[in-house]
Amino acid sequence: MRRSAWTVHYSDRDVPRPSVVLPGLEGLPDELMAWLDAAGLPDSLPFLLSPRFEYDAVLNSYFHRVDRIDAPQNSNANRARALAGFLTFLERSRRGTSWRQATEADHLAFHQWRRREAAGPRVGGSTWSQEVSHVNQFYEWAVRQGHVDAVPIPQRLRRPAPLGIVRFPRGGETVPATYAHDEGGERIEWLPPASYRCWRDVGLRGYGPDGLLRARFKGRWSARNATFVDLMVRTGLRLQEQASLTVPEVPTHTGLGGYQRFWLPGAIAKYCSARWVYVPHSVVRDLAAYAEFDRAEVVEAARAAGRYRRWRRPLVLDDPTRPGGVRVTGSLERRRVNLRELQPRERRRLLIESGAGLEPAMFWLGEDGQPLALSTWKGIFADANQRCLEQGVALSCHAHLLRHTFAVVTLEQLQRGHLAALADLNPAQRGHYTRIFGDPLDWVRRRLGHRSVVTTVIYLHALQELEMQTRMALVPDTWEDPRDTPLQRIGDDTVPPDEEQAAR
Repeated sequence: MRRSAWTVHYSDRDVPRPSVVLPGLEGLPDELMAWLDAAGLPDSLPFLLSPRFEYDAVLNSYFHRVDRIDAPQNSNANRARALAGFLTFLERSRRGTSWRQATEADHLAFHQWRRREAAGPRVGGSTWSQEVSHVNQFYEWAVRQGHVDAVPIPQRLRRPAPLGIVRFPRGGETVPATYAHDEGGERIEWLPPASYRCWRDVGLRGYGPDGLLRARFKGRWSARNATFVDLMVRTGLRLQEQASLTVPEVPTHTGLGGYQRFWLPGAIAKYCSARWVYVPHSVVRDLAAYAEFDRAEVVEAARAAGRYRRWRRPLVLDDPTRPGGVRVTGSLERRRVNLRELQPRERRRLLIESGAGLEPAMFWLGEDGQPLALSTWKGIFADANQRCLEQGVALSCHAHLLRHTFAVVTLEQLQRGHLAALADLNPAQRGHYTRIFGDPLDWVRRRLGHRSVVTTVIYLHALQELEMQTRMALVPDTWEDPRDTPLQRIGDDTVPPDEEQAAR
């Protein structure tokens, strides 16, 4: 079989060893899991294979750095795909040039093809700049390690930060000169609540633009998918953060009313940004319905088929009320770990032992009763966008756009009632209110898990671009406001005691 593309793959301890050793694989370690453990390589770490199925040990050692091993899975996947794209261009269009021999001329030809040629993909500015950044970082590392003499990407001096903005040191004094100039700067995209509901109802729930259910729609999981995106747009969670939640972490008690909160562990939060997440009552109600009906149905069917008994190397949680009791199976000694320490990949192996039998700890399950992958959720968004297109609805959405929507709508809500809320409180209540909500912009920063308010301020800019009348129309007072929940129920940002113990 002849190929001409570099491909991205991921380390996986669950890959079964082939019964027949193929030519070229005679040197495989007897115990692949032990080899990965000895090398200190986790599951889901990317590696590249050449068109000739060659594994370049030097090139792939780039992903073995501590900062890459600890990086979010999506970020590493983006780095690997960007690098594979450039190497594939060298293979196909530059006569098989090796990554070690690449020059600025090769990069400029890649830029011409990827951005400008009619026969090329003509990617947008943001996509191109991200790809160039990833490839540039790889070559900067290669220069420091002595693998290449120079970065094959033209450079320019880094522009000074705007007055009053503190820029954290990152990289050197130069940046790629081919960065795009059409990426929109700090402009963000978001959906007003009415537009979001239209996209959700047409794309996921099977309704037409007229608000009537389409007769031909066969969305078996429309309620689950609509609940998923509702949770995302009302909390600002990232896709991987939300997809990695387990049953013990998701609030499903409907009798409390108002907002309920849960702790997002640093192990599944991007850049370890552990934080409290607040969920409105309307979404809690839908989460409870999904857990009680759709989820329970697929779990029961999978149990009857014996699917959970066939899991390889499962982790078992005996008591969901005690997150520190995750039992590690298959080891020589009995060990226990805390649920909050488990990475997304480990959570996919986690089972809950209950009186009814085994079930996955992951909250979001597919029709086969197995945890849903990130790629599945991305496909659900793509399918929803396609349905909107077919129905003549000019709306398109992706997971991160829902995060932007949460930030803009919540910031407008809090700003609109901030002063009025303070005026209605006595001094003691005002102090308690300020400790919990603080400045509206900082409240949104904490909910998003941003380290600096400088990152969050782009959402304030998005609102400032709108006239007040437009803001009132785009962000109506129809979504629950966290300030309507009693302050003692909202709580502050104090880290849970068991989280502090786990961090020690």
